[in-house]
Amino acid sequence: MAAMELEPDPILAAGGGCALAGRWGVIRAAGPDAAAFLQSQLTQDVAKLGPADARLAGYCSPKGRLLATFVVWQPDAQEYLLACSADLLPATLKRLAMYVLRAKCRLSDASAEFALHGLAGAAALDWLQGTAPAAAWHKSPARAGCAIRLPDAAGGIARLLWATPSEAGHPELPTLDAQAWAWLEVRSGVARIAAATADAFVPQMVNLELTGGVDFRKGCYPGQEVVARSQYRGTLKRRLHAFWSDAPLAAGDELFHSADPGQPAGQVVLAATWSGRHALLASVKTAVLEGGTLHAGAATLSPAALPYPVPAAAEA
Repeated sequence: MAAMELEPDPILAAGGGCALAGRWGVIRAAGPDAAAFLQSQLTQDVAKLGPADARLAGYCSPKGRLLATFVVWQPDAQEYLLACSADLLPATLKRLAMYVLRAKCRLSDASAEFALHGLAGAAALDWLQGTAPAAAWHKSPARAGCAIRLPDAAGGIARLLWATPSEAGHPELPTLDAQAWAWLEVRSGVARIAAATADAFVPQMVNLELTGGVDFRKGCYPGQEVVARSQYRGTLKRRLHAFWSDAPLAAGDELFHSADPGQPAGQVVLAATWSGRHALLASVKTAVLEGGTLHAGAATLSPAALPYPVPAAAEA
């Protein structure tokens, strides 16, 4: 199944803009032991996080399945903010709190304190007036908040998460609707776990290690042995791939292959519809990419290109 692209993305042609990232919430971890606590829970090496850094991270069950993914940054000493899917934030916060025990770390839902804006394209970079980080997973002070550079969407469309106090106004940029931002998220190839997909995937099944979300040299965390075994023993049978669809789909929808229509061949991780087109990221069995067709209900899928390579050895 050869990947194919459509005409240039219209968001790129329009120059970009700003959307409220309404599908995200924010957890705060604060206290003298906040770094050590997060270090013991996440797939990312939080101890190495500096003032100019942000990181992608996963939170796994003991079986190595992702319960949430985060964008993590440190606004102040002894304080970390973790942006995640809003629909799984309450359950994730409750579960994390169970393991704080005697650690001097306070966890709270800080979603109401922050406005998260998705900035995209050349217009956003111009508006930030040179304060935008140049590389993915870096952050810098920007206007009334901080700007976190996320991996570009396909076609080289810049994406940034701009976090401000909730009372700050909307930036003076063209307004992108929520679906436009969701579209760019899908086209970046960076998975975000939502409630519909929680506890479904080992990190490598959604390319989390390829997009910077797993550090294999850090200390223990829940599910680490499973994650390491998937990486080093060649047991991985699924990978995240991008697709076009001729009908809208949603996270959690099952995919089926023409060669075995009775058994699921994959699952949608993220999906978006914008400007009359339907795009998705799905974790699929690597074998189904060798021929035949994928579908979900009446929707037929065709492969799209990811903005990063998936090593052939990782799919063996």
